[in-house]
Amino acid sequence: MGRFSKMHGLGNDFVVIDAREGGVEMTAARAQAIADRHAGIGCDQLILIGPSERADVSMRIFNSDGSEVEACGNATRCVPLFVGRDVLIETKAGLLDAKAVDGGASVDMGAPRLDWDAIPLAYAMDTLAMPVSWEELPAPAAVNVGNPHVIFFCDDLDAVDVERLGPLIETDPLFPARVNVNFAQIIGENHIRLIVWERGAGLTRACGTGACATAVAAVRRKLVSGPAKVSLPGGDLVIDWRPGGHIVMTGPATHVFDGEADWARF
Repeated sequence: MGRFSKMHGLGNDFVVIDAREGGVEMTAARAQAIADRHAGIGCDQLILIGPSERADVSMRIFNSDGSEVEACGNATRCVPLFVGRDVLIETKAGLLDAKAVDGGASVDMGAPRLDWDAIPLAYAMDTLAMPVSWEELPAPAAVNVGNPHVIFFCDDLDAVDVERLGPLIETDPLFPARVNVNFAQIIGENHIRLIVWERGAGLTRACGTGACATAVAAVRRKLVSGPAKVSLPGGDLVIDWRPGGHIVMTGPATHVFDGEADWARF
């Protein structure tokens, strides 16, 4: 039997497995089975916390479709709560410094990557005002914050058919690694409303890296000056970024329950 914790950040939920003292073999099929909300435990992402030679712990992230991804901001905020202290985390996106705050955590997400080949895009273009779009959507921006994001700033978010356009854009050939699709609306001074179609997971109640990427794009377009409050269906995050600097994300993290499972059954 192996132990796990069920956690969430603004409703973006995780099965977190402690593999620091004993490795847990994880395949795409096993991750998908564990994430299944009917036949498994159920989650948006499966998180493996393991040992690291470069940091306090390592973190591997599997989406509900079984794909392994580089970064997950909401999961990163859960790690200090899971470990019980401030922690330096090794991820595929680099080293992330996460510190516990009242009700959650503050995470240094590093510097955004803005060049077209770092997103990555299929060919060179301006990532601040991409000369492409889909149907009636405005020209987007693209930002990599450890994983790839495209951001559309819309006049009326409620008029956007997110569930139809999200998967269409996620799998467009312009994005060779697929992409997280962010639909945003400026609703006040330094206040952004955001809905995210997450690569490999679909609609989630919150996406921490999406909030980071959207705030970066909004600052670059001079739509906000930061720090910005980003309101997602599951709640609010505060994202602080200045050009040339690191992104700092602050928001809630919640421990729901602990459990045991036989991973060989999945």
